[in-house]
Amino acid sequence: MFIGVYNASVALTYLGLSFSVVGMVLAFLGFIPASIMCLILSGVCDMFDGTVARACKRTEREKKFGVQIDSLVDTVSFGVFPVVLGICMGFTSRLNIIVYVMYVLAAVIRLAYFNVLAEEKSRFPKKDKNSYYHGLPVTSIAIILPFVYNLNIFMHPAVFVKAFPLVMFAVAILFVLNFKIKKPTGIWFVICSILAVIEIAIISVAML
Repeated sequence: MFIGVYNASVALTYLGLSFSVVGMVLAFLGFIPASIMCLILSGVCDMFDGTVARACKRTEREKKFGVQIDSLVDTVSFGVFPVVLGICMGFTSRLNIIVYVMYVLAAVIRLAYFNVLAEEKSRFPKKDKNSYYHGLPVTSIAIILPFVYNLNIFMHPAVFVKAFPLVMFAVAILFVLNFKIKKPTGIWFVICSILAVIEIAIISVAML
């Protein structure tokens, strides 16, 4: 009846996108802490969506759809959403705008590049099976940005204003810099989940 895939293999991906859209709306309405929480939750969904997808029995078309929808959602959630947050927090200087352009470009270039690699691997499944990321995954902004936001509680506002564009610029460079990061497995998923809970707890306490 509808085009697309609607099963458990993409449920977390769709949920993550939903958190991001709600988060952007909250940011536009001025509810920044709640918006930051949505970014964290979107990151948690992205962290586990691949595991859930691989556990499902999928056709080749569903696998290819999963690769494409994951990148499209990542573009919105971890490419556009952080920029919306920055704008809604009032960081709209010329420097910030330049950094936003660089950040989104770097995120999109990275996602497109790895879409090409995924397509190549689907043709040659035995080729280049490694346990490393090349460059910083775009999902990492869901941990980094809330961490910087939480530091704002302990630093002077003038410092935070300067720190925000510097962090976004550094992350943009790391998106496309060719260095190796070991892919998270087992305990790292637990650690990242704990970090997400801690960041949400700090934001919640700050809201009181």
